Amino acid sequence: MTAPVSLRIALQIALVALAAYLAGYAFTSLFHGASASIGALWAAISGIVVLQATQRDTWSSAGLRVLGTFIGATISAVYLSLLPFSPIGMAATVFATVLLCHAARIPDHARLASITVVVIMAVASLSPTLNPLQNAGLRFIESCIGTAIAVLAILVWPEPKSTPKP
Repeated sequence: MTAPVSLRIALQIALVALAAYLAGYAFTSLFHGASASIGALWAAISGIVVLQATQRDTWSSAGLRVLGTFIGATISAVYLSLLPFSPIGMAATVFATVLLCHAARIPDHARLASITVVVIMAVASLSPTLNPLQNAGLRFIESCIGTAIAVLAILVWPEPKSTPKP
C-alpha cells in the first residue's frame, strides 16, 4: 500500500470517527444526557467498523451492522424489560442472541448482535433507571448514525480507480 493510499484511508477513518462521535453525542444528548458519551463512542465504533476500502464492502458491512444491531438491541430490550442487569444475564442474552442468529441462518450477524447486547447491558448497569426500550433504541440509532456516516463517506470520497499496469 502506497503512502498516499494509506494517508487517504487514515484520514477517511479519522473523519468518520469524528463525525460519528459528534453526531452520536448530539443525538443522544437530546434524550439521555447521562449516556451521551457512550452513544458517541458507539456511533464512532459503528462508523469505523462499517467503513471499508470499497463501496461494495462498505454497503455489505452496513447491512450486517444494522441487522446485527437490531437483533441485539431487541433481545436486550426484552431481557431488561423483564430482569435487571447482571453479568450472568448479559452472558445468557449473548447466548440467546447467537442462537437466534444461527437459527435465522444469519450467523455472520451474531458477533455484531452480541457486541450490541454487551453495550446495552453495560449502559443498563451504569444507568439502571434508564428505560430498557429507550436504552436499546438509542444504541440502535447511534449505530445507524455511525453506519450512515461511513456509507456517506465512501460515497463522497470513494476509493481511487486503479490504473492498469503497463
